[in-house]
Amino acid sequence: MNDFPRIMVCAPASGSGKSVIATGLMAAFSKQMKVQAFKAGPDYIDPMYHTLASGRPCRNLDTWMLSAQQVQTLFKHAAMGVGLSVIEGVMGLFDGVGSDPFSGSSAELAGLLQCPVLLVLDCSKMSGSTAAVVHGFHTFNPSLPLAGVICNRVGSEVHGQWLKEAIEKYNSIPVLGCIPRLTALQVPERHLGLFTVAEEPASAGKFIEQAAEAAAQYLDLESILALAHNAPPMAALAETTMQGSEPEIRLAVARDEAFCFYYEDNLDILRQNGAQIVPFSPLKDDRLPEGICGIYLGGGYPELYAGQLSQNGEMRRAIKTNSQKGMPVYAECGGLIYLTEGIRDGQGCYPLAGVLPGWCEMGEKLKMGYRDVEVLRPNLLAAAGTRLKGHEFHYSSWQAGGPAKPAYRVFRRNDPSTTGVDGYAGGNILASYIHLHFVQDAGLAQNFIKNCRLWKEKYLRGWSTDS
Repeated sequence: MNDFPRIMVCAPASGSGKSVIATGLMAAFSKQMKVQAFKAGPDYIDPMYHTLASGRPCRNLDTWMLSAQQVQTLFKHAAMGVGLSVIEGVMGLFDGVGSDPFSGSSAELAGLLQCPVLLVLDCSKMSGSTAAVVHGFHTFNPSLPLAGVICNRVGSEVHGQWLKEAIEKYNSIPVLGCIPRLTALQVPERHLGLFTVAEEPASAGKFIEQAAEAAAQYLDLESILALAHNAPPMAALAETTMQGSEPEIRLAVARDEAFCFYYEDNLDILRQNGAQIVPFSPLKDDRLPEGICGIYLGGGYPELYAGQLSQNGEMRRAIKTNSQKGMPVYAECGGLIYLTEGIRDGQGCYPLAGVLPGWCEMGEKLKMGYRDVEVLRPNLLAAAGTRLKGHEFHYSSWQAGGPAKPAYRVFRRNDPSTTGVDGYAGGNILASYIHLHFVQDAGLAQNFIKNCRLWKEKYLRGWSTDS
């Protein structure tokens, strides 16, 4: 029996409905068995829905930031012992880094994991042409295990019949379901993407239940599960792989509506190096958790909660006070915004923690994409000269108000000849717009916890984190 039954949900392009269908499959199958959810690429919002749908933390699998072996290990570690793994692809099936369809793409991940692929088609404006689309995707890379088609936004039963007949007549690939246009299966969006589960938990729960009902009603779940079990066998992990150590460091991690962008595997590797993850809310708590030895401020939408964050003066002061005591503080994107003197937008100016000099300004242009970075000076995570891979996604910019101490030299993927700098690295503070996946370099988490341990040994005795 296959130890790793798995299926990947992909599409020709973004906007085809693969997120809804992947979430629906996760939720529907989770009523019958343990389901492990995965998301290809650097995404935070879809994994929140997948986590809610499956009841287990969703994992990101990124073939550009991580090596092939690292991706396979992360997959096996999370997928061991579950009844089904469902992976949602990223963008279009062959959309990779730049023009390379097999670098950082869903296709590369499917090949790496030998994972059967379900292709989701937006059929709202097509009928027989879907056969040509499927044929093109199938023959572009014949070794890719394209196993089934799901027709989405189908106009009627007759339309669905045409689609099925055309696709199956000209391709040796079955149609495993036709989902009609369902207005309920639309997740509300805003300027930065989808609403998060943390912001709209009731709406998210209702959406997931409706997606599960649609999957059960319109998709051939039995055949989809059979495809997953027919995936080629994968060797199991050694029992000693991914073992952690006993918690010795309490690490405060910001988790609320404003700060919710974390790779689950980042938290896991911190735990493996001795961290106890202690969540707190910069929005609602008036003090930091007791006994902590470090702070991790992830990404999110602090700009949407700037007024509330600004009004919570107790938390702002607690973070600034402890940073001044030398407590290690690591911040990514939204975390960087929070550490500055404040943020300005069209509605006003909102003072924030004031750990870093200068203000953030909201802009109109989205800065997004994979980034190669070089560490410019020794910091909490790595030595100077270390090369890392990351991702950024933000509209704001930070105008540093003091001496420049950039954390990274940044090489942008869309223009390799262009370089810039990003963030701040000084003493116990590391903050930037770059999101890093810690698994790419075991030293990142090790160094962070080592610095927290050193601070604990040197400073913690007799000090309270809320003073």
